[in-house]
Amino acid sequence: MRQATNPIPCVTGHRLDVSGEDGPMKSDVELVEETKRGDRLAFSELVRRHQRSLLRVSMRFSRDTAQAEDIVQESFIKAYQKLALFEGRSSFKSWLFQIAMNTAKNRLRSRGHDYSPIEEATVGVDPGAESDMIRTDVRSLIRREVGKLPEKQRLALTLRIFEDLSFKEIAVAMACPYDTAKANYRHALLKLRKRLEEAGQLDELRAFGKIFAEPERGRGLEADT
Repeated sequence: MRQATNPIPCVTGHRLDVSGEDGPMKSDVELVEETKRGDRLAFSELVRRHQRSLLRVSMRFSRDTAQAEDIVQESFIKAYQKLALFEGRSSFKSWLFQIAMNTAKNRLRSRGHDYSPIEEATVGVDPGAESDMIRTDVRSLIRREVGKLPEKQRLALTLRIFEDLSFKEIAVAMACPYDTAKANYRHALLKLRKRLEEAGQLDELRAFGKIFAEPERGRGLEADT
């Protein structure tokens, strides 16, 4: 990864450490406030906490791991520089995701590239859950079918299922109204469910739990938390 010029702790001049993320002791908001007061170690903790999820999201836009890491690097630099603008009205994670997605789109467009469909990236499910989840051929089918969805629906589905964002957080990350975020997710879920039913694979996805249940009762349209 290229060395950045901004003196940002834990990011500048180092490859991303994605070896693990332990449970946080302080909330993101607390760490943001400490960073604003000049505590650079607080921002280091924010980097450590969110770098893996940010890398997963960046990989949705770029097939190249090094380029995705550069997107993450640039996103943290921008977040650090703009931290005074973060007022806590949304979650820090959704605010950070918005920066990362905009950075990815702008970076790839400036180089004349389209961002990649999701089937070319690794689906970001928990490794433990994935081992018990479904066979490799079914996972490949899901990646292909999700990749065929329209961009906004694909992003809403990805952020909801694979990054566990609430609809409020998705709305912030995608810079759209709450109802639009929810509608994009619902339409994506219905299309994906229909395609998997047509392929005769829906019964094999029980490990997904409520995700592929009827949208009216499943995770897609539950009360937002």
